[in-house]
Amino acid sequence: MRRSDATSGHPGAWPSLRVDDWVDTRDTLHMWTQVIGKIRLAKAPMVNHWWQVPLYVSPRGLTTSNIPDGTGSFDIEFDFHTHQLTIDTDHGERRTVSLEPKSVATFHAEVMAALDTLGVDVTIRTTPTEVERAIPFEHDDEHASYDPDAAHLFWRQLVQADRVLGEFRSRFIGKVSPVHVFWGGLDLACTRFSGRTAPPHPGGAPNCGDWVMVEGYSHELSSCGFWPGGSDEGSFYAYAYPEPDGFADHPVEPSAAHYHHEGGQFLLPYEAVRTAPDPDATLLDFLQTTYEAAADHGDWDRDVLEDDPVRRANPR
Repeated sequence: MRRSDATSGHPGAWPSLRVDDWVDTRDTLHMWTQVIGKIRLAKAPMVNHWWQVPLYVSPRGLTTSNIPDGTGSFDIEFDFHTHQLTIDTDHGERRTVSLEPKSVATFHAEVMAALDTLGVDVTIRTTPTEVERAIPFEHDDEHASYDPDAAHLFWRQLVQADRVLGEFRSRFIGKVSPVHVFWGGLDLACTRFSGRTAPPHPGGAPNCGDWVMVEGYSHELSSCGFWPGGSDEGSFYAYAYPEPDGFADHPVEPSAAHYHHEGGQFLLPYEAVRTAPDPDATLLDFLQTTYEAAADHGDWDRDVLEDDPVRRANPR
């Protein structure tokens, strides 16, 4: 497997991970994250745009954050250092499930058994969402790959993307989502809102009710993120809903970015960021110019919605 680290282990490195080298692990991990995400979905109170369901990048992997359970709570984390799934309760109890080559069916059974021993009562819909072949978790023996090195490198990609998306998020004082991982598409996302409602979304995502998309896209937005697909090492993306006239033709940076008409979004190959002299600045240019494509052509009130990040950093 061809892998490398851009700066030989430096903590700020943008790692290289070819999608073709880990696609089987990626697809298995995708289904595992859906199992865990659906547990959070079943237990957490509804928040606009489904913000109660994503996972978050953590210093060890991906976490649900705190999940309520009656008068108590628990959390679940994919630990890509020890390659264990950890389940912790507010009573100090812990259960673990090993992250190793195993089927989705086995993973699902082990997770539900671990929750049962902790006294966490939860029922989930076991059909995956936003995928064409939606094999119920308990019957999925097809996805059973786990390469720990690849999983760790993917998490390192997310750490870098999360960090820069967090910087970009800080420049917006209007309504803006957290930086979070939506397990439906296994993408890291951050979304800004104009403050206006949007026309009902037409839906159409595979194995996902149209009403899910109507809730997710109820208000006018500009969204960006990272997805482990679309180019050799994954892709940064940006889109608007509803897409305003002129959006697709707006000049964006860097030159490696392009508008993908079939997907209705701008794409920037991860490797174009990783190999740039200044990866952070390169990605920030993409995020800013694609946002401007949405905000300028969509007539957003940018004076109200944005602030000077330097001024806001001064009190620190």
